[in-house]
Amino acid sequence: MPTQAERKRAQTRVKPNVVARKSGKRKSSTFGAFTWEVLAFALLIAAASLGYHYFNQDKAAPEAATPAPAKGVTQEDFNAKVKEEAPRAPYTIPDTSAFTVIEIPGKGKGAIATRDIKQGELVLREGPLFTIPKAIKGNPTEPIMQKIIQLTGEEQEAFFNLSYVNFPEHLSPQAHVAQLALAIFQTNAVSTGPEEVGIFPSMARLNHGCSSAFNVVYMWRPEEQSLVVHALKDVKKGEELITTYTNTKKTRDQRRAFLQQHYGFHCTCAVCSLPDDLSKASDERLTTISSLYEKFAAWGREEIDGAEAVEIIRQIWRIEDEEGYTSERGSLSADAAWIAASHSE
Repeated sequence: MPTQAERKRAQTRVKPNVVARKSGKRKSSTFGAFTWEVLAFALLIAAASLGYHYFNQDKAAPEAATPAPAKGVTQEDFNAKVKEEAPRAPYTIPDTSAFTVIEIPGKGKGAIATRDIKQGELVLREGPLFTIPKAIKGNPTEPIMQKIIQLTGEEQEAFFNLSYVNFPEHLSPQAHVAQLALAIFQTNAVSTGPEEVGIFPSMARLNHGCSSAFNVVYMWRPEEQSLVVHALKDVKKGEELITTYTNTKKTRDQRRAFLQQHYGFHCTCAVCSLPDDLSKASDERLTTISSLYEKFAAWGREEIDGAEAVEIIRQIWRIEDEEGYTSERGSLSADAAWIAASHSE
C-alpha cells in the first residue's frame, strides 16, 4: 500500500540547505550597460578564482581570500575544462506569449496575462537555466558560479536580473558577484526532484498569493526535464498570474512571517488583505484542513480504514470549497482513487 508521503505532491519553492537564512529586503538586480561591463569583469575574476582552486585542489585557501590564477592557467583553459567535464543542455527560451512581464507597484516585476486564459490551460513550459544539488558540501557559491560561467551573456543577464533577498546592505553587488549569485539563487530556486534545484527565469516572474489568491500552479516533469505552469482557474486578459511559494494552509500571521523571512516581502494578497473577521474565519478553515490532512496520513500507516479515509477527503474537499482553495482537487481525487484501488477485490 503506498504511503501518504509517496503520494504527496510538492510544489514549493526551495533553497539549497547550505546556508542560514536571514531576513532581508527583496531587491531587483536590473543592471545597466555600464554595470554589465563591471559584472563581466567580476565574473572573470570569480572564474579565475575557481580555476585556481581547480588546479590547486590539494592546497587549502582561506575562506575570505580571492586568490589570483595559478601561474600558467588562463581563463580560456579553465572555461574549456569546465565545459568539457560538465557539459550542459542548452537553455531554450520558452514561449511566453500568454503573458508579459512588467513592473507592478509594490511587487517589482510580475506576469500579466496578454489574453484570456482558460482553466487548465498550459501557460508556460520551461527548462532550467541550470541546476545544482540540494545538498552541497563546502562553499555554496562555487557550484553556482561554475554553472554561471558556462552560460551565454544573454543567459547570465537573465539570471542576474532576477530579484533577491539576504544580500548584505553594506556590500556592492557588482563587487561581490558570488554572494549576489547565491542570494538570487536562494530567492528563485525551484525543486527539480528529490536531488536538485534549478533556476527558471520566466517562471521566476510569477508573484505569490496565498490560499484562494493564486490562479496558476507549477510542477516539475522529470520525463520532460521541464517545469510546466497551468491555469488553476480562468484568468482574464490584464490579470496578474499568481502562484504560491509555500504551504498556504497556515494562519495569516504564520504565512506573512515565513514570506518576510525567506522572500523579503509583506504579503498583501487578496487573502492576507481580508478584514480581520474574515481573515480569522479563513485561518480557522485552513487550520482545520491541515488537521484533517494529519488524520488522513494515518491511512498510509494503516491506522484507519478506507471508509474513514474517504470521509476525511470529503471533509477536506468541502472546506476547501468554502475557502476557494481549489488547487488540491487533483491530488485529493488521486488519493481517493488509491484508496478505492487498495480496497477493491
